[in-house]
Amino acid sequence: MEQIRYTQRICADRGKIEDFLARMRIGVLGMSSGAYPYCVPVNYVWRGGAVYFHGLGSGKKTEILLKEPPVSFTVFEEYGTVKDEVPCHADTAYLSVMIFGKAERVADVNEGAAALQAIVEKYMPAHYKSKLSGALIEKYRSSHDQRAVSIFRIVPLAMTAKENSAAAEDLFSGEASGSPG
Repeated sequence: MEQIRYTQRICADRGKIEDFLARMRIGVLGMSSGAYPYCVPVNYVWRGGAVYFHGLGSGKKTEILLKEPPVSFTVFEEYGTVKDEVPCHADTAYLSVMIFGKAERVADVNEGAAALQAIVEKYMPAHYKSKLSGALIEKYRSSHDQRAVSIFRIVPLAMTAKENSAAAEDLFSGEASGSPG
């Protein structure tokens, strides 16, 4: 596995990484399929040291994942542009995490129900009165393809994190500051 070469940007704070993965809402799932990579943004939950996401029981994403190729999963947040007097030194403030592993379909209905419940609570906290059960997951069929939901888990085989933090006063605000030229 390639390591981050820009060592000044490595984020090794495990707590910060875990909090970031738990807080963020969308990750980009990268898969290998044919002549081109296939990358798709997905809602996810970080739970028990793994990424969980779901989708239709059919479709390109599920088709690729069932072949169990290596995957990457990227989550990032951009905080703004870091200004500098020299244009080539302007930069971006951000935090990003890349997870590498294999996406495995969750076979255990109780694990799947718990993962889907965590997703529901993340995106619509306290909206539903009852919790999802394994029995519901087994019986549910999508109106799109008449199949059960596919729930996948990525346990990281490797993970990298990079950050470029900046103070608020160092970020470009979009306001003119002085005359041109």
